[in-house]
Amino acid sequence: MWQSFCKLLLKIMGWKPVNGKMPHKKAIIIGVPHTSSWDFVISYLYYTSVGGVAHTMIKQEFFFWPFGLFLKKMGGIPIDRSRGVTVTKQIIQEMNERDEMHLAITPEGTRKLNKRWKAGFHTIAKATGATVYLGFFDFGRKEVGWLETFELTDDPTEDIHRMKAYYRNRGVKGKHPELFTTDD
Repeated sequence: MWQSFCKLLLKIMGWKPVNGKMPHKKAIIIGVPHTSSWDFVISYLYYTSVGGVAHTMIKQEFFFWPFGLFLKKMGGIPIDRSRGVTVTKQIIQEMNERDEMHLAITPEGTRKLNKRWKAGFHTIAKATGATVYLGFFDFGRKEVGWLETFELTDDPTEDIHRMKAYYRNRGVKGKHPELFTTDD
């Protein structure tokens, strides 16, 4: 029932889903462009409507009762940023402990304009064997989803450069276009 509700809400909002649930058990879906909190809402509605659960990293401070129960139900993973263990290591451990996990990551790492995309997705994928998918929430076309997988090399910098070229050629637009760039 919740899946149908999310599908209906996405349709009412005028969004078109592109592709369904990712077929690999362990996957990382890159979410670009990340310019608004609405990105999470649209992405959640989309992936729930196609029968998936997209896990996202959220500061553990937000997991207080009863809010924490909802965050976990929505795929939230509490991240402890105070321990000296990097976020990347925490996610690698979490992914290795699960049989199935689809992790949504925004390489920009912020909703602000950022030319330096982070390579944590690369480290996580290499350490866990997760397949990387190029996802998007395009406010220009009102499309959300993914189109293809992304083969990683051993050079994260070059991979990010190729990834930026993909999104530049696709012409994706964020809710706030001025806060997104594919420039290096």
